[in-house]
Amino acid sequence: MRSSLIPLFTLLLASTILPVAAAMQGPPKPAPIPAPPDVAAPPKDAAVMASGLASKVLQAGQGTTKPGATDMVTVHYTGWTTDGKMFDSSHARNAPSTFPLDRVIKGWGEGVQLMTAGEKRRLWIPEVLAYKGQQGRPAGMLVFDIELIEFVAPPTTPPADVAAPPADAKRTASGLAYKVLKAGSGSEHPVKASRVTVHYSGWQTDGKLFDSSVMRGAPATFGLGDVIEGWTEGVQLMVVGEKTRFWIPEKLAYKGQSGMPSGMLVFDVELISYR
Repeated sequence: MRSSLIPLFTLLLASTILPVAAAMQGPPKPAPIPAPPDVAAPPKDAAVMASGLASKVLQAGQGTTKPGATDMVTVHYTGWTTDGKMFDSSHARNAPSTFPLDRVIKGWGEGVQLMTAGEKRRLWIPEVLAYKGQQGRPAGMLVFDIELIEFVAPPTTPPADVAAPPADAKRTASGLAYKVLKAGSGSEHPVKASRVTVHYSGWQTDGKLFDSSVMRGAPATFGLGDVIEGWTEGVQLMVVGEKTRFWIPEKLAYKGQSGMPSGMLVFDVELISYR
């Protein structure tokens, strides 16, 4: 996404051997999800914006706060062409998607800013707000069902406590500090031999973002025994669905390695799954 970000396996792996074979395999083709009955055109009760975007709320959300133009959004969605053909779906992949709202087609950027967390909305996006005839992209008006799960400020805005662990952070004997930002589910934890799938962002204590799977719009999967010590220890404290902030001292990070971020590092990590 941003040229200044260090690629995941260059950054997190303690070894220089990169286990990329699994990442090179393409995702499985999603099973079709039936199109809604009004896929061909917006119904009369759809709201139409000045841009030509039409939308209809399928399920109300909570609160009144809505994403900003550059916020990171986590969504479930399915997209169809007006002939009812599904061309993409996070549901078919069994995983929500997270990405910056200013990196998507205009119809998405405009439409999702109308939503609140928990809301489900159907968008009818005219071609001028979609792919505009780009080769290899779905053509014509596109229809999306979108569920906005959550949204946050982009990782380019560092946490307020990036400089040092706050008083309510917990500490382990190794010097690792951490604070749970969002509780997960269950009581099972990954172990050192686990392969974990996570979303994460990492900052130096001056607030500089040096890597982020969130900014790349795709979670990362790797062996928990293959990363820096602070990650190996910290992620074993988590349960699925949990989001935790870690303050990792240099002795548990890169230990002064040339070309790597120096000093204490701060990571926000969300544990999506493990095996």
